[in-house]
Amino acid sequence: MDLSPLQYGLGAGAGSLVGFTLGLVGGGGSILAVPLIVYLVGVKEPHLAIGTSAFAVAANAFANVINHARHGTVKWKIASLFAVAGVLGAFLGSSLGKAVDGQKLLALFAVLMLIVGVLMLRGRSAGGDPNVQLDRRNAPKLVGTGLATGVMSGFFGIGGGFLIVPSLIVSTRMPIYYAVGSSLVGVTAFGLTTAFNYALDGWVDWPLAAVFIGGGVLGGLVGARLAKALSGQKGLLNTVFAGLIFVVAFYMLYRSADALGLIG
Repeated sequence: MDLSPLQYGLGAGAGSLVGFTLGLVGGGGSILAVPLIVYLVGVKEPHLAIGTSAFAVAANAFANVINHARHGTVKWKIASLFAVAGVLGAFLGSSLGKAVDGQKLLALFAVLMLIVGVLMLRGRSAGGDPNVQLDRRNAPKLVGTGLATGVMSGFFGIGGGFLIVPSLIVSTRMPIYYAVGSSLVGVTAFGLTTAFNYALDGWVDWPLAAVFIGGGVLGGLVGARLAKALSGQKGLLNTVFAGLIFVVAFYMLYRSADALGLIG
């Protein structure tokens, strides 16, 4: 679809907001990408918004995984096995998502946002085994959780970091800081798989994705700097952001119900 210069400007602004929230509160920030593309930028086709968002989130995750790799917080063998299993799941999930009515998909997405909001309110444990390695005990768990997480990621067109992080912790008992770094490998792989599948049907607006990514880089830098200054207020930031997610989710449910003729 052809977007106006104003819409591309709004796309850059939406990307900046998502990048800012990612830099400020970490995982969960990218959940705002789809509703911003639909309701702020004005992309009427939900599938186009999801496909474009998937690519933008994957690009953002790739940039971040490089930074984590430099700090040695990526367990490459574990992350690779999880990602390979998840890629199959993401392709299956995105194929199913393309077959679902767009407004119904947005309604389901809103329900997912409510779940993310609840998870944002829960604290994360910093414990775990920093020396954990891929072995015969955790490999089956990684394949199973990777496949399941990939399906969810592909179906909704999300990075899925909020699902991947706890999955890695449960499967391997690695510390949270390794789980966050390693999760970005999966987010990148799942997002690219979903975007590729949607692109096969022309449901990725590449120029919009480009300006969204550019805005996200700038917003992420600002958010990360502010996060350092407000590091002592992490719990409060998560609570405020969870509240924002709840508001957006209820708005999406209302709009989807109206579009489906369930209101009035």
